[in-house]
Formats: sequence, C-alpha cells, structure tokens
Amino acid sequence: MIDFRSDTVTLPTPEMLAYMHQAPVGDDVFGEDPSINALEAKSASLFGMEAGLFCPSGTMTNQLAIKTHTQAGDEVICEELSHVYQYEGGGIASNSGCSVKLLQGNRGRITASQVLAAINPEDVHKPISRLISLENTCNRGGGACYDFKELVDIQKLAKTHHLALHLDGARIFNAIVHKKEDPKQYGQLFDSISICLSKGLGAPVGSVLVGNAAFIKKARRWRKVFGGGMRQAGSLAAAGIYALDHHVDRLKQDHEKALLIKEALVKKDFVADVFEVETNIVIAKIEGKYNATQLAALLKEHHILVIAMTPALVRFVLHLDITDEMLSTTIATIEKL
Repeated sequence: MIDFRSDTVTLPTPEMLAYMHQAPVGDDVFGEDPSINALEAKSASLFGMEAGLFCPSGTMTNQLAIKTHTQAGDEVICEELSHVYQYEGGGIASNSGCSVKLLQGNRGRITASQVLAAINPEDVHKPISRLISLENTCNRGGGACYDFKELVDIQKLAKTHHLALHLDGARIFNAIVHKKEDPKQYGQLFDSISICLSKGLGAPVGSVLVGNAAFIKKARRWRKVFGGGMRQAGSLAAAGIYALDHHVDRLKQDHEKALLIKEALVKKDFVADVFEVETNIVIAKIEGKYNATQLAALLKEHHILVIAMTPALVRFVLHLDITDEMLSTTIATIEKL
C-alpha cells in the first residue's frame, strides 16, 4: 500500500535503527538516561531555550504545556481547527479544568486582532484568559504556515496582557524549512514549544517540550502525574537525535512531492478546489461524481491510502517513506480516475 494517511506512518530507516541500537540508556525518572538527556538538551538548544522534556507523544507535550501554564477555571485561546482542541480527547477540560475560547481563523491561523478581541475583561463572571495556543503548521489547515510577523504581533499582545504563549509545533520544522527560518526565532517568541519527532522527521515515537528551566521542572512533575515517566527509553530518544541531525533538510522533498500531487488533482473534474500547498499536506475538496469517502475507497482499491477528513475533503500527507516510484504511481492513478 502507498500510505498517504499521515506522516505518522513512517518507519525508522536502517541508519536510524542502527543508531538506536547503540544508544546508551539509563533510568530517565532518576534523570540518568544519557540519550534522553542529550535529546532534551539538543532540542532546547536548537530553539535557544533552557530545557526540554521528552514525552511519548505530541498530545502529551501539548497537554503538559497547558497544564503547566494554567490553573483550573482559566481559559485557553486557540483556533477552532487546533489539534489541542480537535484531536486530544477533550484533554484541556479533563486534564487542566480549563475552558476554551475558539476563534475562526484562516486555515488554522489566527491574527493578533482576533486574539485581542478574545481576551476576557476583568470580570468575576468570566474565566481568566491565561494561555494562547497556536499551531504551526496547521494540520486541518492543509499544512499552512504562519507569517512570522503575525506571530510577533501575537507575542507582543500576549506579553502586554500577561498571557502565556504556547506553540504546537508538531510540524514546526516543515514551516521552518519552507519559510527558511531559524528555530531560535521561535524560541524568542514562545513560552513553550512542542516539537514532534514522529511525523515528518521519521522517528518511531516521541515529542519534546521545550521552555525555560522553571517551566520544564514543573512540567516534569506533571509528566509523572500523567503517567509519562519513562525508564530506559534512550533508544527512542536516539531516534529523535538522529532525526534532528539527518531528516530536517530533507523535508523540502516532501513539500515538492506534495505540489506534484496538487498538480494532478486540480486537473480532475471531481476536484472543486485544492488548498494552497506550502508544506507536506494536500487537502482537496471533492464534488461531483465522487464524495470524499467514495474517492478514498476508490484509491484504496488501487492500493493508495488517504484520509477522508469530511464528506467533502480528502487529505494526502507526504513523508519520507513515499518514494519517487510511489509518487509516480499515485499521479498516474489520479490521472486515470
């Protein structure tokens, strides 16, 4: 099967597996796993931040960030398509006891003016606006990237109103590669960043939360409460180190392949529209002789897996396991439909 369902389906490369096999390990709860310590330090340094915390998933790093930044009864401001709201099992409410102010942005991106309008006044009837959570790139927005100036404007607003600012950076390296940015630019803006290693970077599992030392110390305590304390997990951390060293620059190949998928789709009469492709996600609006579910089923008959996100939207996600031959086969199949 040619699997475009997500960039989470990647398998470790032989080189990554060899690197994992030789990783030194220890008890991470005691702070004694050298590979985890190295990954946390490396991730923090990349973004110019003080400390990092290795976790099994991006959902956990996001939820730890929210828990650490807030108190029960506070409010989190985020875009309505945000992963923290759509795909984390109601964790904002169940883990942190917070309410959510949802904003309708542009493909998952919100503006400083929207944030300003969403901040609650000092009023005992309303929850305290405590945290702004942004996602870059936005999954349900088709891998859309924020304009960095907008992020700067939101950060200034957060600082003025004493709100914390978190970045769900599950695909932050896709944005950085596409926009030719420096990770340290993000470290200067955000109070915390969640970095996923198991999507485009191709590690089998894992995410790192980075922030200042005091924040990470508190988040580490919450990680234990959440059941996320790990023992000899250094082999997994080693995969993350390898990914950061070897798989960041190659993300541009996924972006180029995504554009070729889009070019094939826009020629079809059953494709009403395709979101602008900036990174590795292609979302097409399907209408006419197929709906999204029917198209996904038809492609599956041709050994191509995609996600029908809604009755009208189909998603392709490019990743390092999609070879040039797989891409050619997929394009040829689309052309014949």
